[in-house]
Amino acid sequence: MSRRKPRPRTTTAAAPAVTATSPCPCGLDAAYGQCCGRFHTGTGATAPTAELLMRSRYSAFVVRDEAYLLRTWAPATRPHDVDFDPALRWAGLDIEAATDGTAFHQHGTVTFTARFVHDGEPGTLHERSRFARHDGAWVYVDGDFID
Repeated sequence: MSRRKPRPRTTTAAAPAVTATSPCPCGLDAAYGQCCGRFHTGTGATAPTAELLMRSRYSAFVVRDEAYLLRTWAPATRPHDVDFDPALRWAGLDIEAATDGTAFHQHGTVTFTARFVHDGEPGTLHERSRFARHDGAWVYVDGDFID
């Protein structure tokens, strides 16, 4: 399986059909509406841990929720917009490790592998992401790609 970083592109393709009753893309055993969807819509407050924020951000990439991704990105590292590649389809998430990142912490890390298919070719994105509290909520700061 190839290990490469997906390249962002401006999209015109529609987001995959994920409904409130669909299995959540993040891999937890819950429906999207009760899992990551509640964070995306704002009806579930904010993700209480760095790991749940990581999962909800992965799901936001799956459903192409730019507003949520930008809202949960640290102001110091946040881009102006998120370009989604219409040739890329996210295919699964595996959380390998989470350090700190609970209600008792101000910082945390989550190491994960996200699987994708790009132009018919399977690949993986392996990253150790850093999270921090900003105004009381967890936000994504940055990450290091792992080969």
